[in-house]
Amino acid sequence: MEKFFLAKDDAVLVIVDIQERLAAVMDQRKKVIDNCLHLIETSRLLGIPIVLNEQYPKGLGPTAPEIREALPACLPHEKLTFSCCRDGSFSDKLSAVKRKKVILVGMETHVCVLQTCIDLLHQGLGVHVVQDAICSRTKENFRAGIEFMRDAGAVITCAETALFQLLERAGTEEFKAISKRIK
Repeated sequence: MEKFFLAKDDAVLVIVDIQERLAAVMDQRKKVIDNCLHLIETSRLLGIPIVLNEQYPKGLGPTAPEIREALPACLPHEKLTFSCCRDGSFSDKLSAVKRKKVILVGMETHVCVLQTCIDLLHQGLGVHVVQDAICSRTKENFRAGIEFMRDAGAVITCAETALFQLLERAGTEEFKAISKRIK
């Protein structure tokens, strides 16, 4: 049961490859970016670390402007590997935050998100994949990626479930701020 719990003191938000050229070909671009922005704002309010990744930015462009604007001080980790974990600097960043649960969002579900998820699980971390904050170019690839990650042991969740798990209670200033965002 432990794998289903998500708490602000034990979580890190990992954003995978939400980049201009890649996002441009995604049907679910707006929904994914909006939900990522909700998770970013919640993370900032609750002091949850954020690790931003970019796959070959020379080819896929920089992180989408909406995400960059929400994270002005966050330098993206540039990678050539599909899995973020296959690059030493990402693993160093993740180790430095000392968190056991990863909230995973990004593009594409069946490639970089999937491979990162599998490697994180292999490292013994709990992974909560936010299904409405990830996407692929096709529905079939999206479904295959989700099923693969669930079968591997990841928790498949949605943005609002993750947000309210992290917030824990109503009536706080953080709850009020996030409630306004998601209406």
